[in-house]
Amino acid sequence: MLALQEITTRAKPVYEKALAEAYPHHAVRGTVGLWSRLPLSDTEPVDIAQDVGPLGDAKPAEAKLADARALRTTVATDRGPLAVYVAHLGSVRVHPRTGFGTQSRDRNARALGEALAAEPNERVVLLGDLNGTVDDRALDGITSRMDSAQEEAGDGFGFSWPARFPVARIDQVLVRGVEPVGSWVLPATGSDHLPVAAGIDW
Repeated sequence: MLALQEITTRAKPVYEKALAEAYPHHAVRGTVGLWSRLPLSDTEPVDIAQDVGPLGDAKPAEAKLADARALRTTVATDRGPLAVYVAHLGSVRVHPRTGFGTQSRDRNARALGEALAAEPNERVVLLGDLNGTVDDRALDGITSRMDSAQEEAGDGFGFSWPARFPVARIDQVLVRGVEPVGSWVLPATGSDHLPVAAGIDW
C-alpha cells in the first residue's frame, strides 16, 4: 500500500498514471489517497472536523468532500479484511505573540480518535501526517488505541521532519490487530517531509 497526501486536482491523474501498473487499485478522497495491489472497497471520507470554524460554522457538503483530509477504506487480503485509514491532521503553527497554535490539529486528532474507537474491524492500519509525535498528549485518543510501527519494530529514530534536517517523526504508521515487522525512513523526494515505510504481518 502507498498513502499520499496533499494531492491536488492537477496531480491526481499524474499519480494515477504513474502508479497504475504497480498499484492497480486506488481511492482518493479530497487531498488524501491510498494506492494498493489488492482490491479496495467501502471507501469514504472520515470527518475529522477540519471544516468547523471558530464560530461553529460548517462548509457545504460538496466543499467538505473536496477538502477531505482523511479517508477510510477496506483492503481485501487473503487473510480477511483490513481497515486502512489515511489522515493528514492540521498543521501546528507558530505565532509570534501567542506561541504554538494547535487548535486545528488537536480538533482533528480528537475526531480521528473517535472514528478509530468506533471502527468495528479488529485489524486496522493508520497511515498519516499527524503533525505530532506519538508522545504528544494531544494524540492520546489515537495512540492509546494503536501501536507505532516505529516504536515496535523501527530502524533508528525514524525522524521524518523537516526533510533537510529531521528532528521529529510526525509521519506515522500505526497499527491495531496486526504485527509490525519493520519501520524505516525512505530517501527525500523534494517534500519537506521524508516518506516513511513499514512492514506488517498477521
